[in-house]
Amino acid sequence: ILAQASKPAFVGQEGAARVPYSVRGSVRGSPAAMAHIAEYVACKKELMEFIDKNNCAPIMVRVAWHDSGNYDKRIAEWPARGGANASIRFDPEINFGANAGLTKAVAFLKPFKAKFPAVSWADLIQMGSACAIEVTGGPAIPMKYGRADAQDGSACPGETSRGTAGNAGLPDAKPPFGCGASDPATHLRTIFYRMGFDDQEIVALSGAHALGRCHADASGFVGKWTPTPTTFNNLYFVVLKNHAWEEGCVKGETCKNHQYRDVEEQQLMMLPTDIALTKDKSFMKWVDKYAGDQQAFFVDFSKAFSKLLENGTKDLYTV
Repeated sequence: ILAQASKPAFVGQEGAARVPYSVRGSVRGSPAAMAHIAEYVACKKELMEFIDKNNCAPIMVRVAWHDSGNYDKRIAEWPARGGANASIRFDPEINFGANAGLTKAVAFLKPFKAKFPAVSWADLIQMGSACAIEVTGGPAIPMKYGRADAQDGSACPGETSRGTAGNAGLPDAKPPFGCGASDPATHLRTIFYRMGFDDQEIVALSGAHALGRCHADASGFVGKWTPTPTTFNNLYFVVLKNHAWEEGCVKGETCKNHQYRDVEEQQLMMLPTDIALTKDKSFMKWVDKYAGDQQAFFVDFSKAFSKLLENGTKDLYTV
């Protein structure tokens, strides 16, 4: 199907995104479409280089996850349903407690948006997270584009709009849980089932904790999950399964929130919701699998993460 000359060059998903007719469904025909595709390809290349050079993969993953993680499958209307629409760049959402420190990630992306204006903000944020996974040694994430941009702060979901006490339905790392759950496993299911994920996908997505560390000034938690926080691998599951854990802060640090540390060296940390994966039979079978098979983890993570990055979107296309 070639571009339809009788129609405008671009149409908007939900009336906001700018998506060429000729690239919908991977169709490439018109010069405008080719230029659009080239801009996306060039943007990804420069993002990969930037993330590698500046060692900012963890925050790129976090900002994308927090933008898409307020999706509510029970809500039909856009942008009320949330998801990957770049509303996170606006107040009040950017100032939710769970999003502390993410203004830095938005600032990292602003020069890319200026240089590649055809790339929507929502696409740019999610592209950055996929680049971050790949550049740190993880799998290539299947990506589609054409996400619509939220236009202002009115698109930000209310803090309690997802049936939680705050943060628009992002998961709490420790009790008391804003959704009313009595235990961490129930809380994880409440949050992720709302987005359309199952137990296997919850565990696979948790493997993103292979990257990065917690900071007291952002979350109140302190420490890294694995010995290799700048490499995407299956060590999160290996460490979670094979270490003994006790309540307490990592050695030499002061924590503001309840967390766990490895008993032997007290250098690694886990959140209560991480430990919950080992206490629940349905979750633990996937922890076992991924701890023993990195390739299986990469395959399942890639599928679940791609799904996460498309939360709340429609009519996406492949570049």
